[in-house]
Amino acid sequence: MRAPDESLVWIDGPWTHRTVSAGGTRFHVAEAGDGPLAVLLHGFPEFWWSWHHQLTALSAAGYRAVAADLRGYGGSDKPPRGYDLVTLASDVAGLVRALGEAGGIIVGHDWGGLLGWTMGVYHPKVVHRLVTVSIPHPLRMRAAALADPRGQAWASRYTLGFQLPIMPERQLLRDDAALVSRILRAWSGDPDWPDDRTERLCRDAMRIPGVAHCALEYYRWVIRSLPRPDGIRYAREMRVPIRVPTLQLHGALDKCVLPRSAQGSGRYVEAPYRWRLLAGAGHFPHEEMPQQFNTELLGWLADPEPDR
Repeated sequence: MRAPDESLVWIDGPWTHRTVSAGGTRFHVAEAGDGPLAVLLHGFPEFWWSWHHQLTALSAAGYRAVAADLRGYGGSDKPPRGYDLVTLASDVAGLVRALGEAGGIIVGHDWGGLLGWTMGVYHPKVVHRLVTVSIPHPLRMRAAALADPRGQAWASRYTLGFQLPIMPERQLLRDDAALVSRILRAWSGDPDWPDDRTERLCRDAMRIPGVAHCALEYYRWVIRSLPRPDGIRYAREMRVPIRVPTLQLHGALDKCVLPRSAQGSGRYVEAPYRWRLLAGAGHFPHEEMPQQFNTELLGWLADPEPDR
């Protein structure tokens, strides 16, 4: 079966597509609306499309919503290196500036959420508000995996399989990327999600040349860096508290990142902080129940002093 090309991700809708260069890397973005900038960062195993509900909701509410393909995904560049959280966070900070803004609202799911937490420490002036979805603070995630071997460590066991060379890429792409469908369904709390279109798009997007390898490099860095100087430096830096208003949203039925693992991230925030557990949602609450998710998101953004 012939692999799809990057044009696959230029999906028609009430948004515009373009490429933006930041720090020597080319990023594909889908953009809608005018107003304060909100940058939407997807997770694994998806691409910008995961935010299509929020692109329309945010633009209708008076925001300039920009959903980006992360480094290595979709229509963005796929360089051989740069899949550490510090470089990836710098990508997004550069993207914000390339979009003509000094800062904006950062909304991240899964890996996009880890980039958001990292930006709050490494690029605090770029982050006006932070929204993380289905992911705790990186140090809280580490602590949960160590303290809960039959819980979070077991739920995260797939990351160890991703450390092998070559074989995980082949498994992701085998049978028309069938594993992508199994992951989406296993992590969803809604038996009717993903819908057929989203499932097909995510499978095809993973089959774009280079994407499977790049997506797995995220996981390889986060595990292999633990004993290395770069990983130790990152953990030390991430002890610096987040000093921007932060909203943390999590699905109560999340089987990938357990709710009890996500709770407790507020200890790393020295600013207004709100935790919301979304009943009935799994790992993809912004897609499984977009109306409820958008109500929480827009209500918090509209509050000039949230939870102060």
